[in-house]
Amino acid sequence: MSTSEVEGTYFRRATRWKLIVILLLVALFVTVLISLNVGYAQIPFTNILATLGKQIPFLNGYIDSSLVLPRESAIILQIRLPRIIAGVVVGAALAASGVVYQGVFRNPMADSYILGVSAGAATGASFSLLFGSGTLLFGLRLVQIAAFLGALFAMFLVYNISRVGSRVPVTTLLLCGIAVNFFLYAVVALLEVIAGDELHAIVFWLIGGFSNVLWSDIWAVLPFIIVGVVVVYFYARDLNLLALGEETAQHLGVNIERVKQILLVFASMVTAAAVSLSGLVGFVGLMVPHITRLVIGPDHRILFPASTIVGAIFLVVCDAIARVIATPFASTLELPVGIITMLAGAPFFIILFRKKKQSYAL
Repeated sequence: MSTSEVEGTYFRRATRWKLIVILLLVALFVTVLISLNVGYAQIPFTNILATLGKQIPFLNGYIDSSLVLPRESAIILQIRLPRIIAGVVVGAALAASGVVYQGVFRNPMADSYILGVSAGAATGASFSLLFGSGTLLFGLRLVQIAAFLGALFAMFLVYNISRVGSRVPVTTLLLCGIAVNFFLYAVVALLEVIAGDELHAIVFWLIGGFSNVLWSDIWAVLPFIIVGVVVVYFYARDLNLLALGEETAQHLGVNIERVKQILLVFASMVTAAAVSLSGLVGFVGLMVPHITRLVIGPDHRILFPASTIVGAIFLVVCDAIARVIATPFASTLELPVGIITMLAGAPFFIILFRKKKQSYAL
């Protein structure tokens, strides 16, 4: 193949990738707008657009929001928009980390919680809800801080237990992750037994949802998620080489242990930040990378950003569905988004297990 043909192929591929990302971003924007119109309070779509437009400095002077009631503006900006943005952030984070875990472990069953991050977060959150519910620390809710630190502690515990000399074998890492998960969930079960009046809060957090999300909660985790996602993206080429096997990747110049350590640390940090915001929202990190890979292929240079956006869309849609189901009972029922993701994820998980004849590469 001549140089001009190689350049032409690269240009067509890059153009296709840019088009995919642009279309997905447009789909995400439309999904957010539609989701803002979902809920118990019926707000005209024009009022939603006017309220959002007034928040944009260069559009402020051109938009008439006189017809927007103060109550409608408060519902949009302080209730619906924070939980939708939280859905975008958490969905993107869990999908991004799921891509990394599946790539590093070369295991289609790997997801965002495989290294004990979920169990660590659940343990930290359960302790804080049991002994310090509602407490603020540095202006943040203690449950969010405890969940984040618990998730990071579990990940570092698993990583250090798995270390054999200067290496961290993948199989050992997976087995240690499973063991730590079981142990920490046993601790959570014990806390539930002695919880008393706080049991409902613990169970509700473990299911996962955005009902009580504040803007301050989002701003607290956003830097960790942005930094982690950006760092991991720069290792997309290394993930492609790891898919060929560790020995092959090493021959092609990849520092296996260093790359694995960086990817797992930052992916776990992203997951910990997401879980501290939403609780345990299941199946996003498992399903979204698979669905995206089936559509656009296994190249992590496009799979990673595409999965990140698809994850955001998926979780915003799931949250909207949860609010639609809860609308007739809004005064007494708040349906956690984690229930919707589990209802969607369980059949997908079964189909994935039964997949035999057709398969695709990681």
